[in-house]
Amino acid sequence: MDNLALDNAVSILQERKNEWARLPIREKIMFLSDMMEKSIHVAQDWVAAGVKAKQIPVDSPWVGEEWISGPWGMLHNLNGLKRTLESLDNGHPPEFAARALRTRPDGQLIVRVFPETNYERLLLNRVTGEVWMQPGVTAENLAEHMGGFYKQIQPDGIVSLVLAPANISSIAPLDVLYRLYAEGRVCLLKLHPANDYLGSIFEAVFSSMIKAGYVQIAYGGKSVGEYLTTHPGVEAIHITGNAKTFETIVFGKGQDGIQKKMQAEPVLDKTITAELGGVGPTIIVPGPWSDADMRYQAEHILTQKYHNGGFNCVSSQVLVTPESWNRSAELLDTLREIGKNIEPRVPYYPGAEKRYTLALEAHPEAEFIDAQSAGGVPRILIANLDPEDASEYCFREEFFGSMLAQTSIGAATALEFLNKAVKFANDRLQGSLGANIIIHPKTMRTMGSDFEEAISNLEYGNIGINSWTGVNYLLSQNSWGAFPGHLAEDIQSGVGVVHNTYLFDKPQKSVTQQPFYPFPRNLLHGELHLTPKPAWFITNRQAQNIGRRFTQLESSPSVLKLPGIFYDALRG
Repeated sequence: MDNLALDNAVSILQERKNEWARLPIREKIMFLSDMMEKSIHVAQDWVAAGVKAKQIPVDSPWVGEEWISGPWGMLHNLNGLKRTLESLDNGHPPEFAARALRTRPDGQLIVRVFPETNYERLLLNRVTGEVWMQPGVTAENLAEHMGGFYKQIQPDGIVSLVLAPANISSIAPLDVLYRLYAEGRVCLLKLHPANDYLGSIFEAVFSSMIKAGYVQIAYGGKSVGEYLTTHPGVEAIHITGNAKTFETIVFGKGQDGIQKKMQAEPVLDKTITAELGGVGPTIIVPGPWSDADMRYQAEHILTQKYHNGGFNCVSSQVLVTPESWNRSAELLDTLREIGKNIEPRVPYYPGAEKRYTLALEAHPEAEFIDAQSAGGVPRILIANLDPEDASEYCFREEFFGSMLAQTSIGAATALEFLNKAVKFANDRLQGSLGANIIIHPKTMRTMGSDFEEAISNLEYGNIGINSWTGVNYLLSQNSWGAFPGHLAEDIQSGVGVVHNTYLFDKPQKSVTQQPFYPFPRNLLHGELHLTPKPAWFITNRQAQNIGRRFTQLESSPSVLKLPGIFYDALRG
């Protein structure tokens, strides 16, 4: 797009920003309903576009990734926002049952936000999502910290620029929805050149908003982004990307930008929020794992790493294993065995080969998990890293690709290991977006309240317990973003949140937990739930069917659709 077209888009938003900010909630809900209908209508094309761009075989279970992280993620968010706005339209924010609220000994409030509906309780049985609040939020004043924008009288509008990445297809529309509905801002969505193939899809989804002048979509490369970030008509920016891009926007380019960062002197005169990825750990707590546990959790770890080809901001990057556990070496062997039998993915994301080369230059001794793939980026394992090495490349640079690192920590007990691993993740690893913990239920019970204390000490915005933090992203009742408190000159994984469909104004972290055992093996261990191997596992053989069925159910819930989902889920 040329500058004239960009100026025109900004001008339209400027003209309509106050109108959107002051629009009655009931009318805003009507736009949500329209976006639902449009998302359903384009869902098949949406998935097909992603499959083609990422060169996924059309008959592959990996097609399920595009269903779940695309149309389903969008519809799930829209439904959550609609429920919240309907409550606000009735004069109050959503209310929680007493059992959904608990307060830690230090006074921190925890709100269970998932499951919210009976369908969620059935489909993701015993999967839970909690939002842990920042200090000052209590059970008594929680309502005061929800939907703050809607408490304003005649608020002024703001034009927000949303800079989107090209990996997960629902990121761009969900970032726009949060600006629109949580903050009351009109939006200019600037698509990444690598996924502008989704432009026509998003134009259809937001067609009513575009016609009304509340959303505009821009296309182009770096020059377009630079023009818009400095445009006088753009008043706020949200970026999903990496810290280097954020720093360029805030402090400027080149040596001058580096100097201004060191002096904490931003050149940007607009507010900015960001989700910037980072180096995510998966902490393996020692425990009485069986051989079946070993294999299942190895598939889980490989999913955390290789879902979407490894091009996720919360891909697991550093596997943290217990040095003294007699099964640590076996876990690595199991990862190698299963990994070699998983077909390599096409490295579709720009810069994949360069990032792989840099990792291999830092560790030429890296082990190849599979043969050279068609795109020239094989999967590698960089093992036995020194956890005390503060300069370690794998701890400081986000791979964003097919590389997995591993380190081990010595400890006399499982609790001591967990506490040391938490300190390692906080102190050594770059970023604070997502951390995973895999722990046997008997080990967790033995730790008692000390386990939750360790979770409290883990300074990440998203934590998965026997769950991947990618699930935190999908369950949009959770807040999604970095641990709060980063400054622009040391931005780590960013500032601010998205998703957060309850519209909490002070979330600290979201914690998702799922069962350690899959159904039906859980029944042998006294765990009562109905959740088999999750659809997002890269080894799930029915993921494409489950993803499509999930989307259909989210679009129009019906008990008649449940048998088909359960049938495919049990065959996965």
